[in-house]
Amino acid sequence: MMTSYRQILYHIVFRTKNGENTLSQDNIRDLYSYINGYFRKKKCHLYRINGTENHIHLLCEIHPSMAIADFMRELKVSTSLWLKQSRYFTAFEGWAEGYAVLTYAYRDKDMILNYIKNQQSHHQLISFEEEYKNLLEEAGVLIDKRYFP
Repeated sequence: MMTSYRQILYHIVFRTKNGENTLSQDNIRDLYSYINGYFRKKKCHLYRINGTENHIHLLCEIHPSMAIADFMRELKVSTSLWLKQSRYFTAFEGWAEGYAVLTYAYRDKDMILNYIKNQQSHHQLISFEEEYKNLLEEAGVLIDKRYFP
């Protein structure tokens, strides 16, 4: 008898509309808790979440029955509605249109966990735009120059 196996770690990055600093760090744990609940509801696993006022990083596994594009669309719609209803994120207008989904081997898990864990100190040295471009280049993703002048 044969069974199916899979093991795919996703590093997902998405940002606020126009990169605005609308994710108040004073109440960000509430958003992270909401996202964690969303993952559990979808039978997915969230290893780490962190970010700054204008973007979020996730390290996760997505249930194999879900297409990543569908998962991200539903996650962004759900969190956007939640944020707009929250009294803590009154400046939030929405998420930017795109996102990055990068895959990693399980042996890279600790490296990515630490990278995500240290977002606040990391962004004292580098902007989101620089970080995003570096992540894409390191992953070998062809970058659309219209978004990176």
